[in-house]
Amino acid sequence: MNIKGDHAELTVGGCLDVRSAADARMALHRAVDSGQGDLVLDLKHLDSWDATGLGVIMGAHRRAGRCGRRLVLRDVPPRMHRVLVATRLHRILTIAS
Repeated sequence: MNIKGDHAELTVGGCLDVRSAADARMALHRAVDSGQGDLVLDLKHLDSWDATGLGVIMGAHRRAGRCGRRLVLRDVPPRMHRVLVATRLHRILTIAS
């Protein structure tokens, strides 16, 4: 898993899973805490995620809300979008095309 970007936009690539969750959580928290406005997560290079990875994204979403920001998921791969719909998280998270 790799995360590149700054406090306004991050690109997430590889696998967001139990092995990468701690690093991803730290990077997302740093980005949320150091910026203002929307934080865009570009997921076009994300290969897969597991329940732990999805939990990291939900945690970042909650943290962003507490900081007066909004987490926006962009270019969510179709397979992962289906997971968001199946879990009804697409109703909670902001998903941009």
